[in-house]
Amino acid sequence: MKYHRKLSFLIFLLLPVFAFAQVKPATSFRIVPLGVLGGADESNLSAYMLAAKGTNNYICLDAGTILAGIAKAQAYKTFTVPAADVLRKYIKGYFISHAHLDHLAGMVMNAPDDSTKNIYGLKSTLETIKTHYFTWKSWANFADDGGAPLLKKYHYKPLEPGIETAIENTNLQVQVFPLAHSNLTSTAFLVRSNDSYVLYLGDTGADEIEKSQNLHNLWVAIAPLVKAKKLKAIMIEVSFPGEQPEKSLFGHLTPRLLMNEMGELSKLSNTSLKGFNVVVTHLKPPYKNITQIKAELKAGNKMQLNLIYPQQGKALEF
Repeated sequence: MKYHRKLSFLIFLLLPVFAFAQVKPATSFRIVPLGVLGGADESNLSAYMLAAKGTNNYICLDAGTILAGIAKAQAYKTFTVPAADVLRKYIKGYFISHAHLDHLAGMVMNAPDDSTKNIYGLKSTLETIKTHYFTWKSWANFADDGGAPLLKKYHYKPLEPGIETAIENTNLQVQVFPLAHSNLTSTAFLVRSNDSYVLYLGDTGADEIEKSQNLHNLWVAIAPLVKAKKLKAIMIEVSFPGEQPEKSLFGHLTPRLLMNEMGELSKLSNTSLKGFNVVVTHLKPPYKNITQIKAELKAGNKMQLNLIYPQQGKALEF
């Protein structure tokens, strides 16, 4: 009898632990930041490897820095295979949000040592890569379209907004949305693994500054996923502190503008965003600016978002 009473008491004590274990969300994605900054350091520019957890079938969301980021990841023991294997075997395709150098320089420079794979993006982005980078005037043409001779290492895969596309050599799906980035169109990539999602935004200005509805349309599209708790994280830029004049934002966000947009998402999804994962990308040096950006985000975080500042090479899981 004493034994049974002790066992019952022990189970009673452990019930909160069991309950916590049951509600703790399972992780679906592994993200390895190869570069996290928005400029001034060519060894640490926008690039994020993403895979379904448990696989090494990664896509690369933007490609500003590649090998320097892989080296950092190896230092963290994120990858334990040679860098060449990560480049050639792990990365199954590049997803370029727009054709500014800080978002694709690593891909271009490492093309001679890369393996055959696809470059995904909006048609306008791929056209710029074809006519300004892989041209034989700027760099050898490693693609299968454009100026001859064609080295046929990369294949351009244009993506159409509103259409979910299977990503070759992975179990992932992607959908794209246009973003307003000053005088060009950038891209948001909504990546799905089974019934879980991650949203990655390339450079974007706020609707109120860009005189656009692009972010509003994006929030409308993902609001049901937020409400259903299927969206694991949003990866979004904040490039400048609040003191940056609006005329000098050049299609980027400040802490105030980000919080305004997250407020719009909360309103459209009719859901509290308390604890929601927001990965803050593309912070622009000098580092006093980065410190100021983080301080302003902390002060303005009335919604209690889970703000995450990625470190180059250190894996994130959602």
